[in-house]
Amino acid sequence: MRDHAEDPATEAFVAHRSLLFTVAYEILGSAADAEDVLQETWLRWAEVDQAQVRDQRAFLVRVTTRRALDRLRALRRRREVYVGPWLPEPLLTSPDVAENAELAESLSMAVILVLETLSPTERAVFVLREVFDVGYDEIAEAIGKTPAAVRQIAHRSRKHVDARRPREVVSPGRARAALASFRRAMETGDLQGVLDVLAPDVVLISDGGGVRSAALRPITGPAKVVRLLLASLESVHGTLTSEVTTVNGEPALLLRVDGEIDCVMAIRTEDGLVTRIYVVRNPAKLTHVTAAEPLTLD
Repeated sequence: MRDHAEDPATEAFVAHRSLLFTVAYEILGSAADAEDVLQETWLRWAEVDQAQVRDQRAFLVRVTTRRALDRLRALRRRREVYVGPWLPEPLLTSPDVAENAELAESLSMAVILVLETLSPTERAVFVLREVFDVGYDEIAEAIGKTPAAVRQIAHRSRKHVDARRPREVVSPGRARAALASFRRAMETGDLQGVLDVLAPDVVLISDGGGVRSAALRPITGPAKVVRLLLASLESVHGTLTSEVTTVNGEPALLLRVDGEIDCVMAIRTEDGLVTRIYVVRNPAKLTHVTAAEPLTLD
């Protein structure tokens, strides 16, 4: 890109970059693909006659949405043959994201997995309307539908997501406390301690992408989850270390073996107990957990 201090087009793009990345990531569930979408958006933006653009933010969101939709439709075909469960690409987020309940919830592994059950168009409409509060007319322009059709899609997608999203929005403090208890019990090999922090209906989902070992289906129930976790720890060859971090707006563990990132383990809690454990081991999905990405709803 050219020097944005001298180029109004670049300056405008940089000013809205965090918003555009957040939109693309929430539609795609992949930081790498979101980055590609932003590059495509920039190339389109660089060709535009700036004098003809009345609302730079709206124009850029519209282009980003279209590019993200095109990419999501292509990705859906690939995900149909994905080996084992598919999880979103973990995104290292700053602590202030966790304090923004609306943003943190929309970025959470649980909600993004719910969004995966929507069609690409439904997902784009839901993200733009419910997360970013974009107007129906503006969404209609972005996806090539009428405002009336967008209203129907928004109603349908909101009903679908509300029926499947987590029941409780957990405060960052309670979530961190639950993760600390879980981590302590795992590190000390306290079997009962691990069981004590797991909900009766706990589910563990692991994503190795066919590249790294991972369970090929979700594991349900405290006893089975503990057996899998302990077996995984026993199979480690090297020095295992864990670091508490924030991923997708939620507390998580970054696990390394001999200093190399092995996986991200994110948790979801309700009533002080761990209800979901998300383990991402696919190396291709671990490239955005070393530096926090600026995110915003504005």
